[in-house]
Amino acid sequence: MKKKLGLIVNPIAGMGGRVGLKGTDGLETLKKALKLGSKPWAEDRAKETLKQLLHLKDEIELITYPKQMGENAAISCSFHPTVIGELTGEMTTAEDTKRAAREMRDLGVNLLLFAGGDGTARDIYDAIDLGIVVLGIPAGVKVYSAVFAVNPIRAGELAALYLEGKIRDVVKAEVLDINEEEFREGRLSIRLYGYLKIPVKRSYVPGAKSPTPVSEKYNQEEIAADIIDEMSDDYYYIVGPGTTTKTIMKMLNLDYSLLGVDIIYRKKLIGKDLNEKQILEIIKGKKAKIIVTPIGGQGYVFGRGNQQISPNVIKEVRKDNIIIVATRRKLHSLHGRPLLIDNGDKELDKQLKGYYKIVTGYRERTIYKVSN
Repeated sequence: MKKKLGLIVNPIAGMGGRVGLKGTDGLETLKKALKLGSKPWAEDRAKETLKQLLHLKDEIELITYPKQMGENAAISCSFHPTVIGELTGEMTTAEDTKRAAREMRDLGVNLLLFAGGDGTARDIYDAIDLGIVVLGIPAGVKVYSAVFAVNPIRAGELAALYLEGKIRDVVKAEVLDINEEEFREGRLSIRLYGYLKIPVKRSYVPGAKSPTPVSEKYNQEEIAADIIDEMSDDYYYIVGPGTTTKTIMKMLNLDYSLLGVDIIYRKKLIGKDLNEKQILEIIKGKKAKIIVTPIGGQGYVFGRGNQQISPNVIKEVRKDNIIIVATRRKLHSLHGRPLLIDNGDKELDKQLKGYYKIVTGYRERTIYKVSN
């Protein structure tokens, strides 16, 4: 008897990232993202996952929802999906996701793959709770929850291993989300909504994001002092989100967006909470460096929460002008796992991997591996 694989794609997931909206929850935010020129990418992420399952095409039944919610991705990857349900409008909604999840649970799918972010994970949780085993394909702006694979390729590999019975371990993983309105105003409030069951294998799922503890303040100030001493008047400095990076702004007495991307030139703020287009307009043809810090607990350097620093921005700046800063505690929390990159540009991600000198204190560097 064929195993049943469910697939749900949230086609608007991640569209707020590069345009600096920090999420795509709500119709008005989606309209704004489209107006700013944002393009869908969740379907492409789902395709990357499905390609890892092609060797099982004749051994599984792929069940999905119509058109952009999974059918298009499945057909483009040479699957012959069973399409269920119907879409009631041109724009998909959270209710579409919940209805699809419930119908797939009732059909007894062995594994449900879903492409989206934390909002999508919440919708899946609301619909089915711990009813079936699921796995998230990361495609959102916010991917704080522990239910997602490291990247789309790993999602496909892990799904294949589970469907083939090569791994059987299943754990309850956290579904986390934040209030996007507060997030856009620079306040980060993470809430635990519940748990979903996922297949698990080390290096395939990164775990939930860990907030930076208050005790790291002095280490952050050490790092900031080092960066400031090393700053050159010849360079523009693109400062990514996070408490470690924004300590640099504080020590320079500059205004800043805690969860956005700012630019410094000659130790003055010249751009606050910028999107991809605005960053490129400022740095085009100029010398620039990027200062980023990995997400605690997960280790992502690019591709999670800082999509404004897009592949185009990174290509303009170049690899040798990337500065990674991290507190000692943050690196220790990874227990030797590499830092991660998931930009959605596979060739660039390959070019960016390697060993970096991580700034971990004043005049202190740690060599650490970055992987795609």
